[in-house]
Amino acid sequence: MAATPQERKKFINKGMSLVEEGLPGWFGTFADMMTLLFAFFVLLAAISTIDPVKLQNMADGMGKSVGKKEELDNQAMSLGDIEKAAQEMIEEMAADPTTGEKPVEVTTSPKGVTIGISSDISFQSGSAETKPEFLDILKKIIPTVQESYFQIAVEGHTDSDQMVGAMLKQYPSNWELSSARASAVVRLMIGLNVTPIRLEAVGYGEFVPRDKKNTEVISTDLIQKYNSNPQQKARNRRVEITFLAPRGGGPYKGTQEEEPGDK
Repeated sequence: MAATPQERKKFINKGMSLVEEGLPGWFGTFADMMTLLFAFFVLLAAISTIDPVKLQNMADGMGKSVGKKEELDNQAMSLGDIEKAAQEMIEEMAADPTTGEKPVEVTTSPKGVTIGISSDISFQSGSAETKPEFLDILKKIIPTVQESYFQIAVEGHTDSDQMVGAMLKQYPSNWELSSARASAVVRLMIGLNVTPIRLEAVGYGEFVPRDKKNTEVISTDLIQKYNSNPQQKARNRRVEITFLAPRGGGPYKGTQEEEPGDK
């Protein structure tokens, strides 16, 4: 016999009184798990492109705020220390009276700490022979190199102008010129008692413009965009000395007293 409407209504009301309001208990646990998983993957994404210098500076700042930062005896300079030392060096330099810019620039990236030196005070146009002013700046950087343990990459960069005339015999392209400039700086650093096994000489030609954004993909049009006037070309003609963040092989463990035959 079918239930009457009154009986069905009574049955429904009785059932509703037996059920708690809100979501079931397991749903809160499930939501917490999904939130944690989301946070975990966001953290993985952030670590994949993290700037080690900024991370270290943040960690140092947090350590100081809670009184837990420890100073170790004979501790080599960290990337954060290198950035601070380079910034202090730049503050003492006079700006170019023409452009109002300092001849040296410090930047950080996942690669490490980079000290960029304008080629206008480093080399003559189309030449890999350093100017006297460059040696003065390099001597100010050497103490930081010697007090740290990181590998050093010396990178040569040029503008987009191609070699012409007699220069073509010695430098068929900007690849050769930028590499020769990087090698010239490496030779100077070795002459200033930097052990050669810590050094790398790299030439990039015109393919890494100074003002290029990390999100931009190198192309012929992009290179022309950042070499469209003499000011941009002057910024691109430069040498960069980079203190490389560890890449899995650990820091350099040698000493300055190593002999060339000890290999």
